[in-house]
Amino acid sequence: MVLSDRSIAEALASGRLVIEPIAEEALQPASVDIRLDRQFRVFRNHRDSYIDVRAPVEGLTELETIDDDQPFVLHPGEFVLGSTLERVALPADLVARVEGKSSLGRLGLLVHATAGYVDPGWDGHLTMELSNVANLPIRLYYGMKIGQLSFVELTTAAEHPYGSAELRSKYQGQTGPTASRGYTDYEPKEN
Repeated sequence: MVLSDRSIAEALASGRLVIEPIAEEALQPASVDIRLDRQFRVFRNHRDSYIDVRAPVEGLTELETIDDDQPFVLHPGEFVLGSTLERVALPADLVARVEGKSSLGRLGLLVHATAGYVDPGWDGHLTMELSNVANLPIRLYYGMKIGQLSFVELTTAAEHPYGSAELRSKYQGQTGPTASRGYTDYEPKEN
């Protein structure tokens, strides 16, 4: 069941759901607007000739930070990682879906490639996978509405929410745009 504005407001007021700092008019009929932070992880194609999914990729990207009114220009065909201004913490019985804002989608801005699902137990800032599929550059600004979260209640609380030791969760507690840690799937598991 998707939570309504009333249910979201109750979950926020009780502390069951955490979104901080939440914007004044962020609550929508069945979602919460999320905003863009000031840091971007930009891919530097000249460093490597390919991406090896079994190897760390931190050296493939550079962190760039913009000032309050300084735009970040996302060029056509470009892909960068951004982050939500808000920290989001979900209880063990809620999942969230990240969706783009239709006004931005109509300009050619995509806010996630595949990371549109937020597991129960998640706590941290969400990394946004930003792509420009338009023919013109798009200016992005600190604090702008970048997407929205809708929430779905599970039938029961997850037995092993995100962040549980047995899951080897890669991104729990992240702040800022975080590069892929997929290579850890290929590392030997500790017994």
